[in-house]
Order: sequence, then structure tokens, then C-alpha cells
Amino acid sequence: MASETRKDGNDAQDPRNELPLRRHTERALKDYLAHLDGHQPSGLYELVLREVEEPLVRVVLGHVDGNQSRAADILGITRATLRRKMRALGLKPT
Repeated sequence: MASETRKDGNDAQDPRNELPLRRHTERALKDYLAHLDGHQPSGLYELVLREVEEPLVRVVLGHVDGNQSRAADILGITRATLRRKMRALGLKPT
């Protein structure tokens, strides 16, 4: 079986090339699903996006000391989109 190659050219199956954020996300999802006590999850995709978006924006803004232009650049979105997301998430500009 041929191994997959990531965009950066590294072997995706090699544990040394595993991305830590992906590993943490996978662990959190497995933990979440394991503790449902028999309940069937619904709308998991949207739930994960809602749960991840606010801390993502908040942490990146903190990383750049509130500089919205730099945060938008790191996130790969426009400053206007960042400001819209901040309003929707209830995040105040610093």
C-alpha cells in the first residue's frame, strides 16, 4: 500500500510528521464521543466549528496583541471578515 504524501511533501503516515493540532483535535473528538452515555450525536460538524472558531479567533488576536490586520493575515481571511466574526462571537476589539 502506497503511503500518502502531505502538501509539504512529507509522508503523512510517518508519526514524526503528524501535526500536533490535528492530534489534539482527534483526541478531543474521541473523548467527546466516548462520553456521550449512549446519546447519539447530531450536528457534530457544526458543533465542532462553533466550538473551535471562538478560541481560534481569540487566541490568534491575543498572539498579535489585538492587531486585527495581522490576525486576519494569520487566519487567512480579510480584516472585514475577522471583524464580522468578532461581532458574531461577541469578541470586543482591544
